Amino acid sequence: MKSADMSLNNAKALIFDVFGTVVDWRTSIAKEAADMLQPKGYDLDWHAFADAWRRRYQPAMEEVRSGTRPFTKLDILHRENLENILPEFGISGLSDLELDHLNRAWHRLSPWDDSPLGLTRLKKKFIIATQSNGNVALMVNMAKHAGLPWDTILGAEVCQAYKPMPESYLRACDLLGLAPSEVIMTAAHNDDLKAAARCGLRTAFVPRPTEHGPGQIKDLTPDPSIDISAISFIDLADKLGCP
Repeated sequence: MKSADMSLNNAKALIFDVFGTVVDWRTSIAKEAADMLQPKGYDLDWHAFADAWRRRYQPAMEEVRSGTRPFTKLDILHRENLENILPEFGISGLSDLELDHLNRAWHRLSPWDDSPLGLTRLKKKFIIATQSNGNVALMVNMAKHAGLPWDTILGAEVCQAYKPMPESYLRACDLLGLAPSEVIMTAAHNDDLKAAARCGLRTAFVPRPTEHGPGQIKDLTPDPSIDISAISFIDLADKLGCP
């Protein structure tokens, strides 16, 4: 891993993966599903429900990335994926309003404990922005819900490209008026960071060892190519000299 003060001293902005890096999607979705469906008599493994919904995330975006489908915002993909998994769990009879409310659970994800304070500190020295596959309304509503102090919302809908397409990272840098080397992509996912690095961005790894539950084995340690790693956003703020 490179020395932070050697490779990051010209950084002006941090852009962030959000699902899993900033917020705990798995626990949040499991709770939202249980809160809605338990009163209707459903007794399920709610974390398995969250995992099943999430497993359809990448295949749905791949249809857009491959050109099979025009750019489609994540709220629509999430809704289609939700309707597809309900029969797997024997769930039926939900109204359109109930489906919409459950789908918008992705707008109400809870942050990891260090996220609000860590981002607030990082913001004192850097521009901080989302670089998520989530659409703008989703990111704005989540920020309000979770107390996330973004300077601006970037990502798939703004850039019209889903990660890890190079356009996603490069258009974000251009929108900020910065060279890729002045931007630090921050994520708990090595694949995301390596894709950003191939576009010339700097990289920061912050592990979230329970993102996928207690049996997680992936993304526990940074790839050796990553510029800087930290155990939390607070630790990252310390390492980057933020007040």
